[in-house]
Amino acid sequence: MSDAARLMIGLAFISLPTIAFGGYFLLSILTRQAGRENISEAQKSYFRAGHAHAGVLVILSIIAQLVLDSARLPDAVVWAARIGIFAAPLLISGGFFGGAPRAAGAKPTALIRLIPAGAVVLSISTIAVGLGLLLPPAA
Repeated sequence: MSDAARLMIGLAFISLPTIAFGGYFLLSILTRQAGRENISEAQKSYFRAGHAHAGVLVILSIIAQLVLDSARLPDAVVWAARIGIFAAPLLISGGFFGGAPRAAGAKPTALIRLIPAGAVVLSISTIAVGLGLLLPPAA
């Protein structure tokens, strides 16, 4: 494993307790008696989506860091993919948590824009990883 992969995987593992805490928070909201939590159904849905995306995408990020060690791309592109695939879960889950409507019937907040931004970053990063694995070796 490269030093770059070790660094990024270390950061990803450090972020995992925040996902665990988010799961505890979500579970505490969902198991309280109705009417006591002041959380709307829309907010619960956003929180569920944010938590699920965070967990899955951080695991993808960890795997991608190892895979990028075998990519046949310039170092700058590999680093951009490493950072992008690590940042995407933060952007996407942050968009769900921060963008959740503040009250029942309200519109999502401006932070909802982080979701498509994260999706673009994730798409570009995963395409770079895939291409890096499919490119022929340098002559």
